[in-house]
Amino acid sequence: MEWSKWPAGTPAMNVISEFSLSVFLAMSLMSIELWTPASSAGVLIITMLLQSVAAVAFIIFIVFRLMGKNYFAAVISEGFAGFSLGATPTAIANMTAVTQRYGPSPVAFIVLPLVSAFFVDLANAFIIQWLLGFS
Repeated sequence: MEWSKWPAGTPAMNVISEFSLSVFLAMSLMSIELWTPASSAGVLIITMLLQSVAAVAFIIFIVFRLMGKNYFAAVISEGFAGFSLGATPTAIANMTAVTQRYGPSPVAFIVLPLVSAFFVDLANAFIIQWLLGFS
């Protein structure tokens, strides 16, 4: 099978990566307490709709165009869509779904995790420390 060779490289690594992603997503979904934000559901729905529209517009008009309007740009855009939904594993899952159907994009699997996991986490650490300095 061609899909078992990418992105993990070996079938065993592919099984481990798929299992790890599935466990992460299951734990994340199981820990959500849906009754807690029930009183502010209207505001949350409006916020999610606005965020979705802004993310789609940003992906189409900025990310896809800046990345070159090619297959690599499409895979990165799909990864950014997953990242805008909440986390780097979601981005990897989205990119994996696209590459399993249309073929590999090795550079996208290097660029997106580095940018989303490493640089964003570092930026968040500095921004949080800076904002805590105001309190």
